Amino acid sequence: MSAELGDASVERGRGASLAAAVGRRARVGGRGVRTGLTTTVERIIANAPRVPVRDLATLRTQFPGLGPEELADALVAGAVKGTSTVGAGIGAAAMLPVPPALPAELAAEIIGVAAVEFKLVAELHEVYGLRAPGGIRQRTAAYLASWAEERGIDVAAPVTVNAALGVQLRRELRQKVLKRSFRNLPGLAPYMIGAAVGATTNRRETRRLAEKIRKDLRARQLTWEALPLPEPLPPG
Repeated sequence: MSAELGDASVERGRGASLAAAVGRRARVGGRGVRTGLTTTVERIIANAPRVPVRDLATLRTQFPGLGPEELADALVAGAVKGTSTVGAGIGAAAMLPVPPALPAELAAEIIGVAAVEFKLVAELHEVYGLRAPGGIRQRTAAYLASWAEERGIDVAAPVTVNAALGVQLRRELRQKVLKRSFRNLPGLAPYMIGAAVGATTNRRETRRLAEKIRKDLRARQLTWEALPLPEPLPPG
């Protein structure tokens, strides 16, 4: 996206000041930061089962004539567009000289991006013939762990899915959210640079995630011909 960024040195100074302010706030209120991370993670976990994930049969119907790699490319392109829009929207919300509630804006962006990328991760597993086993609770946990760890699940190893449940999952998600928060921090800079940076950061991060997940899934990929007859995703 093309945008007038103005004086780059001034904007870098604004970004540095914002980062310093957040850093001071984090040092003074470490407990508040931990609480904020936990709240964000719990919202991501609560939202994930409600994200509409398309199974392979639906994807092939909606994208007729595409092979696995072409279909995966299309899913990545859609997700990149989605997270870019989230980043631009949150960045634009910070246009005011004194943006209200920056932590809330940042949390909203992370939660929105997580929903888009969770859907991408789940549907990439469908495309590569590696749907997570179990009902919606087990699949949700497995795909959230895949998103947090930035790698595909191993459906042949049940421990991978079981280990994704509970405390370990939340710990990994907190680390993921913390890393993403620092990467997305410049998107909260004032004026339209926030929208430009937010969109660019999310495009880059979503592509990077997709490349890692796809590389991992290709190593265990099952061809469509080797899969059983298409079935709808089982209920929870």
